[in-house]
Amino acid sequence: MEPGNTSGPSQPGGTPESGHVLTPQERAEYERLRRAAGVRHRRLRKAGAAVLLLVTLLLAPLAVVAAWVDEEVADTDRYVQTVEPLASDPDVQDVVIDKLTAQVVANVDVQAVTDSLKKVLSDAGAPPRVVDGVDALTGPLRSAVQAVAQRTITRVVTSDAFQETWVIANRQAHAAVVNMLTGSTEGAVQAKGDTIQLDLGTVIDDVKQRLVDAGFDKASAIPDPDKKITLFRTDKLSEAQDAMRLLDIMGTWLPVLTVALAALAVWTAPGHRVMLLITALGIGVMMVVLLVGLAVVRRIYLDAVPASTLPENAAATIYDTFVRFLRDSTRTLLVVSLITALAAYLYGPGRAARAVRSLSQRGATAAGEAMSGAGLRTGAAGRWLAAHRSWTTGIAIGAGALVLVLWNHPTVGGVALVVGLVLVALAVMAVLAAANPTEGEGAHAPGRAVP
Repeated sequence: MEPGNTSGPSQPGGTPESGHVLTPQERAEYERLRRAAGVRHRRLRKAGAAVLLLVTLLLAPLAVVAAWVDEEVADTDRYVQTVEPLASDPDVQDVVIDKLTAQVVANVDVQAVTDSLKKVLSDAGAPPRVVDGVDALTGPLRSAVQAVAQRTITRVVTSDAFQETWVIANRQAHAAVVNMLTGSTEGAVQAKGDTIQLDLGTVIDDVKQRLVDAGFDKASAIPDPDKKITLFRTDKLSEAQDAMRLLDIMGTWLPVLTVALAALAVWTAPGHRVMLLITALGIGVMMVVLLVGLAVVRRIYLDAVPASTLPENAAATIYDTFVRFLRDSTRTLLVVSLITALAAYLYGPGRAARAVRSLSQRGATAAGEAMSGAGLRTGAAGRWLAAHRSWTTGIAIGAGALVLVLWNHPTVGGVALVVGLVLVALAVMAVLAAANPTEGEGAHAPGRAVP
């Protein structure tokens, strides 16, 4: 290049954009401005990531609750699975038995029985002392009626038939409510405009068939009346259906939006690993807040229910049963957050993280050398695993995350199982990669002759 030619970007002291040669003062000013622009850019990214993180943390508990409510309201199977244990709970059974027994005893007019007996004895000419003594039978007779009723009701309520009836009744009732709120044309209870209608078609057909089976052959010719009966009319039905549609949208998309915002916060931040650690810990803290909130609401609920209406132990059982899936989901998300935070830390430069990585690497190397010494070498596969360790590690972790995403309602035990399998897969790949020594190492491996 001829002297004085400044057309190339590689000219010393030139800017990348042009061939102009910068003086030392211009070069210093250029570097200062570039650093300032870089600092502003990093500050903007940090601010944006902080805003996204804040929104994510605020939405996290709302997303969990919205998904749970949507399932309980819209999913009949999930609702039945929630309330099914109540039929076999001793505390709830005691409440049902006491309520039914009280109703039976209240409908038995013991006083009328004793009055009738008293009249019969008086008409029969019994001594006045005997007639007057009938009044003393009121108490024992009422106790006998209560004992018989309670014993009979207890056998029914504690039987398997009661639990089956409980499930069927709850399934039918919940399905009817769902059909009403969603405007479905399936099921007996249907929503038509601003009316709730009961479809008796199946019942009418069943009655006609039973009449035919009983010998009334002409019953099949009975004309069908209007099979739908309007139960009630309300101008609030459309509002309830709108609320149902909103809940369905929130229960489905609010969790997706929360995850997307969390991922965007990690991607926006200058330090992805650090932001992943902070986001995971923040979500974990919000799950702890949600668990504390559930405990507070539980106490408020128990204090608000009068003991005369529902004993505290039964009320506690009912509350715990209804929110158990919400509590399980919150605990699972808490564990996932802590595991994610721990993984983000272990990939960092911390002393403890380096020690863990070094220990695991030494263990994998020792195991691989032992395999190699025993004649078990992985060859090309081991070399490929060693050369693509970052890719294989990411694939294993991604596969574990995908399993948790696709797993319908994973539990804490399920998360522990998936994490354990991922760790085993990583350990196996590390050992296989280490079981393929280099030529120099292989020459001195046990069992090989030194040339």
